[in-house]
Amino acid sequence: MSKRIKSFSATLSSVFLTLLGLTIVTFMIGRVMPVDPVIAAVGDNASEAVIAQARIEMGLDQPLIVQFFRYLWQLLHGDLGMSILTRNPVSTDIARFFPATLELATAALILSAAIGIPLGVWAAVRQGKFVDQAIRVVCLAGHSVPVFMLSLISLLIFYATLGLAPGPGRQDVIFDGMIDPVTGLLTIDTLIAGDWDAFRDAVAHMAQPVCILAYFSMAYITRMTRAFMVDALKGEFVITARAKGLSASTVIWSHAFPTVAVQLVTVLALTYAGLLEGAVVTETVFSWPGLGQYLTVSLMNADMNPVVGATLLIGLIYVGLNLIADLLYRVLDPRVR
Repeated sequence: MSKRIKSFSATLSSVFLTLLGLTIVTFMIGRVMPVDPVIAAVGDNASEAVIAQARIEMGLDQPLIVQFFRYLWQLLHGDLGMSILTRNPVSTDIARFFPATLELATAALILSAAIGIPLGVWAAVRQGKFVDQAIRVVCLAGHSVPVFMLSLISLLIFYATLGLAPGPGRQDVIFDGMIDPVTGLLTIDTLIAGDWDAFRDAVAHMAQPVCILAYFSMAYITRMTRAFMVDALKGEFVITARAKGLSASTVIWSHAFPTVAVQLVTVLALTYAGLLEGAVVTETVFSWPGLGQYLTVSLMNADMNPVVGATLLIGLIYVGLNLIADLLYRVLDPRVR
């Protein structure tokens, strides 16, 4: 029991120090940007008196250490500041934009895991064969081709040329404002409302960005699954299972894969975090109203509070998913209990 308490205390201490370091780095990012937030707020043509008054009101006339502790105190109360562009609290904007990114990343993770894990296992079983080489080439292309290029090519072919996919955005104009945002996840909200036409439209708009993100993530998941399975298939327990005359599928999925599944927890957690923060380019190309587009627009307009708030949220997601992965290790792997 004492070992578990010490382990839990060490985990909490590590999380606290990580969050503190993340907050410091995020705060400094907002202060070292080569743009004066006061000028961004009042405009280039404002007088010196107006600029000085705005600097006092924003607290930027105080020493940096005072600004940091003031920001930390506001952060503890859930205050991320105000957005210059939307004139809303940043926390309100993030709550409005983040569900769109969450929906996109979750669908991409499910699709990439459903395809990437079986492909990785197949490649490991057929190591050195044509199938293995073909899968490795597909994964290499997924790692090498930039996401923005795949997104633009997809729009050009399936939307502009063939007309098989809807245009950019999250839904057609005809459905705009018709669905009450209960969860913020449009596919779920349309199901709650019972509007099947809006649901099909939402899925159609998701198809292209989800497939682009899933392909990029699938390449990483497939490569890691293959590497884990190659090592697992060399284990003595696998050789013993084959010597007992067990079928190939039983050896692969009942003996080798369970040892790989534990390692895949970390891979999937990091992939999910990467999808949540890496959807910036995809959201920009497809005009997807998510956190990535909100962050990009704010950065382009020198609106620093949303930039700092969104960056902090992404960091918290990485920390949280890593913590969840560590906790799942204790559940799935009896050796660490």
